[in-house]
Amino acid sequence: MKVSDILRVKDQGGGTLFTIDPMEPLALAVSIMAEKDMGSLLVMEHGDLVGLLTFREVIQALHRNGGALGDFTVRSAMDDHPLTCSPETAIDDVRRMMLESHARYMPVIGNRQLQGVISFYDVAKSVVDSQNFENKMLKAYIKDWPSGTPDPDDK
Repeated sequence: MKVSDILRVKDQGGGTLFTIDPMEPLALAVSIMAEKDMGSLLVMEHGDLVGLLTFREVIQALHRNGGALGDFTVRSAMDDHPLTCSPETAIDDVRRMMLESHARYMPVIGNRQLQGVISFYDVAKSVVDSQNFENKMLKAYIKDWPSGTPDPDDK
């Protein structure tokens, strides 16, 4: 399974990408994230991905400023080198990268363009769905075991 498989499923659910300019006030980003119930915003400048803002960076900015957002801009809080992957990246590789870097969100870049963003939830859900499908197929195979055929485990 690849990242493109996750993006295809997300697109069926109306997967809108929410972006923000790096010079916007951090308070605006927090409002958007709260209103849309999102854990991340893609930071775009002149059509290019320049960063990722997640609730982790917002909390760190609040901590640095004594609990207030003040006049912080998105640029002052964002991760300006977010971990990325391509649509062709294997899900097992994404899972490993996300676990090693404690990343909860990962922008997907293909053909030098932003293709989407996947979350750790998306990755976990795809693994569970894949395992459920495999279990269903195995149970169907066992249920339909031809009678009179020796069981390969009876050796």
